[in-house]
Amino acid sequence: MSETRHNWTKEEILAIYNKPLMELLYDAATTHRKYHDPNTVQVSTLLSIKTGGCPEDCGYCPQAARYHTDIEGNDLMSVQQVKAQALRAKSSGSSRVCMGAAWRNVKDGPEFDQVLEMVRTINKLDMEVCCTLGMITENQAKRLAEAGLYAYNHNLDTSEDYYKDVISTRAFEDRLETIDNVRKTNVTVCSGGIIGMGEKVEDRAGMLVALASLNPQPESVPINALVAVEGTPMEDIEPIPIWEMIRMVATTRIVMPKTQVRLSAGRTEMSREGQAMCFFAGANSIFAGDKLLTTPNPDVNEDMEMFKLLGLNPQKAFVKAPQPETVEASESVLQPLGEKPKWTRPGHKIERNENAKATSKLVSKD
Repeated sequence: MSETRHNWTKEEILAIYNKPLMELLYDAATTHRKYHDPNTVQVSTLLSIKTGGCPEDCGYCPQAARYHTDIEGNDLMSVQQVKAQALRAKSSGSSRVCMGAAWRNVKDGPEFDQVLEMVRTINKLDMEVCCTLGMITENQAKRLAEAGLYAYNHNLDTSEDYYKDVISTRAFEDRLETIDNVRKTNVTVCSGGIIGMGEKVEDRAGMLVALASLNPQPESVPINALVAVEGTPMEDIEPIPIWEMIRMVATTRIVMPKTQVRLSAGRTEMSREGQAMCFFAGANSIFAGDKLLTTPNPDVNEDMEMFKLLGLNPQKAFVKAPQPETVEASESVLQPLGEKPKWTRPGHKIERNENAKATSKLVSKD
């Protein structure tokens, strides 16, 4: 059961997910100990380097320009600002900085050049650098790799079947194409999703089928619990019970045994006991800091207290993969191609997304 497979079926994964909880936990913990140090957890800091104004219509996201939320937008941060944040994160125990920009896709030009310089700067601090910037082309992925990028995050979000009920402005296939472009470099892949968006358990299994079918499987899989934000289409969805998160973490661990499973958004709703069970079930990565892009997250000091209580140690940088070399901009052999890829716009309507958009217009008029 613990060997890496790429041919999992939805039925097999559902059978694992629905096992008696104690049996599921035992199987997941056994698998976890075969491939990982159970007392070590990788700690990442997520930094929103460009907030708000996103043209997408993701039903869970407060950064979508079409919804009325209390998110304060900001233009792209400076390299100096990012370096200061990275040093603060390193001093608090983080080994990785993940930079997120509210873009649909990367566009060649001064802003992307600035992000590349951020990557170079953080890599020189001997920290792992991750970016989540939307869809990227093969050449853009190679330029990020040349700058010293360690990981690229591009979540599948949910199953291919349920995806069309969450997002209408991009296609599931575009997510896979971006991951494929990253795989053409030495950059590791971080890809997971969100549970608690109104999907069925079958959709959670379907997402794991898609992730596990990738060869190689993602080096990191974030499992997020929906944080319902007022003004978004999913604002009225109740938080999922902790047991569902534990089952999802455990199932992910069994299906993707060598992957680092990240306990991501939603931890503010989880007790320390609940998080401890997730770690026992195979989670071995978290985001630290008081905010995940725009949603609340436990204070880093609280996390360190929890680590001490549970006997957990932060993972050092570059344990799972070697540190990339950084090529300076002046020595780069790669040039921007000025690409204008035609990323898909499916164009179908999602009723709750349209309702939230209409409500936002009414609020704006007032």
